[in-house]
Amino acid sequence: MSKGDLKKLNIEILDFVLITGDAYVDHPSFGAAIISRLLEAHGFSVGIIAQPDWKKAESFKALGKPRLGFLVTGGNIDSMVNHYSVAKKKREKDMYSAGGKMGQRPDRASIVYSNKLREIYKDVPIILGGIEASLRRLSHYDYWDNKVRRSILLDSQADLIVYGMGEKQIIEIAKALNSGLAAPDITFIKGTVFKTKNKSLAHDFIALPKYEEILEDKKTYAKSFLIQYENTDFKTAKTLLEEYKDFFVVQNPPAEPLTTSELDRVYSLNYQRNYHPDYEKDGGVPAISEVRFSIISNRGCFGSCNFCALTFHQGRILQARSHESILNEAKNFIYEPDFKGYIHDVGGPTANFRKPACKKQLTHGACKDKKCLFPEPCKHLDIDHKNYLKLLRKLRELDGIKKVFIRSGIRFDYLLHDKSDEFFTELCKHHVSGQLKVAPEHISNKVLEKMGKPSKSLYEKFVKKYNDTNKKLGKNQFIVPYLMSSHPGSDLQASIELAEYLKSTSYTPEQVQDFYPTPSTYSTCIYYTELDPKTMQKVYVPKNPHEKAMQRALIQYKLPQNYNLVKEALKKANREDLIGFDKNCLIKPRSFGVNNNSKPKPKNQAQKKKKTIRNIHKKR
Repeated sequence: MSKGDLKKLNIEILDFVLITGDAYVDHPSFGAAIISRLLEAHGFSVGIIAQPDWKKAESFKALGKPRLGFLVTGGNIDSMVNHYSVAKKKREKDMYSAGGKMGQRPDRASIVYSNKLREIYKDVPIILGGIEASLRRLSHYDYWDNKVRRSILLDSQADLIVYGMGEKQIIEIAKALNSGLAAPDITFIKGTVFKTKNKSLAHDFIALPKYEEILEDKKTYAKSFLIQYENTDFKTAKTLLEEYKDFFVVQNPPAEPLTTSELDRVYSLNYQRNYHPDYEKDGGVPAISEVRFSIISNRGCFGSCNFCALTFHQGRILQARSHESILNEAKNFIYEPDFKGYIHDVGGPTANFRKPACKKQLTHGACKDKKCLFPEPCKHLDIDHKNYLKLLRKLRELDGIKKVFIRSGIRFDYLLHDKSDEFFTELCKHHVSGQLKVAPEHISNKVLEKMGKPSKSLYEKFVKKYNDTNKKLGKNQFIVPYLMSSHPGSDLQASIELAEYLKSTSYTPEQVQDFYPTPSTYSTCIYYTELDPKTMQKVYVPKNPHEKAMQRALIQYKLPQNYNLVKEALKKANREDLIGFDKNCLIKPRSFGVNNNSKPKPKNQAQKKKKTIRNIHKKR
């Protein structure tokens, strides 16, 4: 990370310099660490410039000019999501910066960093990667600008985008550059995006609507998005070509998923599993706390929730590490001085997925026209928890391990459809820390349909089974449901339906997530166009901030500060039957013209007199 390090290692010039918007954490939960360690393992030297001062050229010159190129990432999270809440208000803390300090990276970090590098080094290859570049690789709706932006490849002046997880692509790119190939000539690598003025470099492609056309018409945007959405599988995807005024942007088909042995190798590299010592003086990097003693067991997700970007980034093909690889990682925890015997998580995007959805996926790819679990499980879906259960048992038996928790998402519908109750029982008995977090997201079926989530009845069945299982085990454990407000398809009636359900279950959520239209998700396309791209039917989308506030308030109807919003929402929806003293009512009427913070006026003179005496004593 410094020229002093280069001298110690006798390195005169680095092969690559990686610029990242995060503080440097050498842990396999951080993309910059994986890419750097993998390149190192293949014989390339890599320097890290973490969170450079984007206003000063000297920050980007700290390690000199690399021999092969610059690698640029905005960090583990899109920099705009990192900086702003869904209300577009500045966040107070950055979990990926030393001491949690905000403001250590610019908005649109990948673009800013790349342009600064291009200004300093005119001829050095620049390769973009990470979630920010991956999800903005073609034209996309940008929530913060409230417009469709062009491919980040053009705005950044970079040469290539690596999309997806990137391990295979980065090694191919490194070898190509090392062989003397110029960056503009690297047009053949799967899982990359390049720009060209020569259309003939794109082979067997689907032409997307022109950028100018999708700017003018939301229907055209929806059609373009659907083509992209249906071309994310390594077996079935075609090359995509998007035409701009001066360039063609070409997306090659996705890279093949890693095999188990390849994935094992990635996670066996020489990670220090901690933040860089330079950050110790600032109190470290907060993001490490949740992952340091957690284990990533899989990648990819065939759950395909509409509001999730995994389809575009990791894909639908499940990739899993071997038991041996995971057990070796767990054994290393035991020698860490601050390890207390608790593994915080063993999972991934969906913890209880450990193999592809069906045998067909590895030979023919994921289906373009249907999902594995929604609206009903596919007849070919292989539902089986045996492998995951064996893994968890092996981890529990290790000396020095007191408890193994599962904190990443459990797909409860997949679990319910398992004919065996073995995993369900052991989950409750051994792997829940008092509360199990699951994500029904909503209970109105018309909203769930737009989310791509299972029905309310299935969630209720899961809750009953979970409670019954815990009762048999003599455990007092609860479900904490993640809930989302203002998702496309949700109106006040749907929000009231959710509020009534919460009333019937006596549950008040501490937190509610407003739908966040992040780049390249199916739900974001609906949000922008107000159309379902598959059917082209109109979808109701709550966009007015006041209505969104009412929907959120209904989910937390018990909070005193939400009273007026809840009352307004009930009146607007003609549901004043829910204002009253009946057990099913959400709120009680506030009469006598009082405001939120005042108490009802005394009913008689005796009460008035007592109140006056109390006030006199208070003043004294």
